[in-house]
Amino acid sequence: SRQFTMPIIQAASIVNVLQSAVASAERVFELLDEAEEVPDTATPKPREATIGHVRFADVAFRYAPDKPLIEGLNLDVQPGRTVAIVGPTGAGKTTLVNLLMRFYDVTAGSIQLDGVDIRDLTRDDLRRTFGMVLQDAWLFNGTIRENIAYGADGDVPDERLNEAAEAAHVDHFVRTLPDGYATVLDDDATSVSQGEKQLLTIARAFIADPRILILDEATSSVDTRTEVLIQRAMARLMRGRTAFVIAHRLSTIRDADLILVMNEGSIVEQGKHAELLAARGFYHELYASQFEEALDPVA
Repeated sequence: SRQFTMPIIQAASIVNVLQSAVASAERVFELLDEAEEVPDTATPKPREATIGHVRFADVAFRYAPDKPLIEGLNLDVQPGRTVAIVGPTGAGKTTLVNLLMRFYDVTAGSIQLDGVDIRDLTRDDLRRTFGMVLQDAWLFNGTIRENIAYGADGDVPDERLNEAAEAAHVDHFVRTLPDGYATVLDDDATSVSQGEKQLLTIARAFIADPRILILDEATSSVDTRTEVLIQRAMARLMRGRTAFVIAHRLSTIRDADLILVMNEGSIVEQGKHAELLAARGFYHELYASQFEEALDPVA
């Protein structure tokens, strides 16, 4: 019976390999078919000291010609203000971030930074004005010191690095490690927790000292104590800086200067927390589903 079944097993195995190869080839060809990134302008404007004034002027965007996502968006964010972006999963909250960082270009209208169209800046100059702290913290194979100092202009003095680490609440746990800041992180950074990884990226943002922040609050894989430390570190990091926060926490939503409510790729409401609750629209429904116990005293 073995002589009979073995060819069948081998054939099934070959079919699985072929199916996997076809799927991989499809992804490769999809990448090859993607349109090339629009090159930077040949006459870029020089990078100057950033104030942090961001303006969306009649912005429209679509991933495909027949699928509009954003139409006629007008938004004026003054320096030092906090904008919270809320919405259900898949609502398109990261689309605004992608446009702001020029991972995509707007279909119509313009995004201006301190009065300058971001398309008149090189992508490198533009992105150096931003600091990003994401849920999926990116750390590379190197020491903790090297990871915190990553992206800084020039060498980082020990005093400055320690100040950033203390501000981000990472100094304490780093000093408990046998090698301290010389501890080498592997590619998976298994020696630190998910929350500690995010604190390290916050310390990295303190070192970079950007005028504009893009923050994606962590919602899972973080213990309560570390979550409190992350909140405190983010609050300190945002002081005096323009911040765009993909918000999940009640405190951030309440304290934001402006809330953008997104659903199915579009901004359906915008305003302050109390105003949006009083309107009893989509934001009210979203808020009630997440913070039902807090709704009555707030409303």
